[in-house]
Amino acid sequence: MTTLSEQLQSADWKKEKHVPVIDCPDSVRAGEYFDVRISVGREIAHPNTTDHHIRWISLFFKPDGEKFTHQVGAFSFDAHGESVDGPDKGAVYTDHSVTARLKIAGAGMLFASSLCNIHGLWQSGRAVAVD
Repeated sequence: MTTLSEQLQSADWKKEKHVPVIDCPDSVRAGEYFDVRISVGREIAHPNTTDHHIRWISLFFKPDGEKFTHQVGAFSFDAHGESVDGPDKGAVYTDHSVTARLKIAGAGMLFASSLCNIHGLWQSGRAVAVD
């Protein structure tokens, strides 16, 4: 049986346009809000067309020493130039990036996943320390 974890792809985001990039401070203060920005295709632009686009990004946090991971947010991107006039002739396009504001009690790992409608599931992670 194939598992979902076997479907998650990862790579260096500087060389692969499908990897979600997590931007946030390396260290934060316990209980204080901070911003986490997730984008797809920073160094190499990912297309945002009717035929090839990022459908969603999800953000998770796993506290150090705990068993379970917490979902912080799920963000969908629903406008990719679709139109009754044909593909890529629409009036609106969404950008596949999002900023979430959160606070954590202790250090841990942020994980981001994204879905490309053609190239599947991608993931990345970033450690966050607490002062």
